[in-house]
Amino acid sequence: MLATETSAVVVPEPATLPPENFLVWKQIVASVEPFLHAVSRRLGEQIDEFEPDMAGYVEYALTNQGKQLRPTLVALSGGTTGRVLDAHILVAVIIEMVHLATLVHDDVIDEAEIRRGRPTVAASWGNEISVLLGDCLFAHALKLAASFPTPDICRAVASATNTVCSGEILQTQRLQNFELTRADYFKVLQMKTGELFALSCELGAFLNGAPPGQRAALRQYGLALGTAYQVYDDCLDLFGSEATAGKSLGTDLAKGKLTLPMLILLEKLEGSERSRVQTLVRAWEPGHFPQVMEWLQRHKTLVASRRAADQYLDKARQALKALPASESRAALFGLAEYLAQQTEALGTSRR
Repeated sequence: MLATETSAVVVPEPATLPPENFLVWKQIVASVEPFLHAVSRRLGEQIDEFEPDMAGYVEYALTNQGKQLRPTLVALSGGTTGRVLDAHILVAVIIEMVHLATLVHDDVIDEAEIRRGRPTVAASWGNEISVLLGDCLFAHALKLAASFPTPDICRAVASATNTVCSGEILQTQRLQNFELTRADYFKVLQMKTGELFALSCELGAFLNGAPPGQRAALRQYGLALGTAYQVYDDCLDLFGSEATAGKSLGTDLAKGKLTLPMLILLEKLEGSERSRVQTLVRAWEPGHFPQVMEWLQRHKTLVASRRAADQYLDKARQALKALPASESRAALFGLAEYLAQQTEALGTSRR
């Protein structure tokens, strides 16, 4: 097993967090900050592996990380099932590179201009370079995965990447599909977002040779957490502010993407009102937003969307109960609580 072939990374464990402090991000990730710094350094080192003329593009894409949720999940899953190893750093780099590649492509699809508070790759260099850069990042991630002595890592990363891209294709197929069901919506969320969360958790355990039951529990946790996170992100696009989100908002409706609040609204509207919403979305322009938002608020779609996110967060918490108690497991609980807080805060400040 890989755990016997790699050296351990020293990651100090903090005192167990009291429940009221689970909502403070810095405290949740305190135990893995050295790990996250190491992941960032290793990502930076990958820039030299690309053609010199591409270095500026690659550096721009790889050095605009957010909260590093997926590397955090790799580290905490490793800590929950044993030691955090150097192999965990490499796996985190691979998964983060796949994730960043998807963001480069997403911004082309969504025609987004801002990502994490700065212009997107597409806004800076155009769609052609962005598409090809995303392809290069995917390929390099798989090259790194193939460097492990077992094909299991590469196979898992390739399978997850396929699932993510397939989820994006399904979502694109269903643009302006006013018959879209919640089941179809959540399937796409699990594929395009939940899958990389699940992979992060599962490989974090796999590298320690964790028993199948623990690996399955962590995968279930990651899938549920990732799905809840995407519900939050979809709600943020409607009810958030660009100042707090650090990215372009309102892109879902502009592309005809029907997210959970809109599906809930369509379930509640009948006759002429439902037809009116469909007409506005089909011929979308920014001036339509106030009318749609008035309907979304009147029918309490944010409240219902929060409830759906909470259900997935409950699934995540239940999955963790199958794992032995540890400070890393407590931090995984903390991630669920933090996301619950962020979801609850939506709508308190508007664009």
